[in-house]
Amino acid sequence: MKKITAYLLAGAALLMAVPASAQFAKAEDAIKYRKNALFVMSQNFGRVAGMAAGRIPFDAKVAVESAEIAEFMADLPWAGFGPGTDKGDTRAKPEIWTEKAKFDDYAKKLQGEMSKLTTATKTGNLDTIKTAVNATGGACKACHDNFRAK
Repeated sequence: MKKITAYLLAGAALLMAVPASAQFAKAEDAIKYRKNALFVMSQNFGRVAGMAAGRIPFDAKVAVESAEIAEFMADLPWAGFGPGTDKGDTRAKPEIWTEKAKFDDYAKKLQGEMSKLTTATKTGNLDTIKTAVNATGGACKACHDNFRAK
């Protein structure tokens, strides 16, 4: 059942990627898009992080599947940070738009760390996964510290 859910979420993400490449009809649509992409990414990353921390029993297959979904999702939300999406139901700080190059660098760093996490999960080595989880979590935290209101 978990595998089916993961595939459905990945499929939905693929479908969401098509409208993301075009301009959103409304700023609210872009905000919903990015929030949903980040939610799915965080849920899947959280599953791997929970295994690395010992809060969830380690399952190598689930770790790989979750990391792959999180990595895929890490490419999607950035299209939802366009002009006019700084207002509304969002915790995005104005610095995202005034420091766009820095924000883009943080996004690229996260994408790179997600890719390393996927590679680490494929080793099946929990210590390697823990190291990758820490680096990925650090990339998430750095962006949140600079660009997300509490």
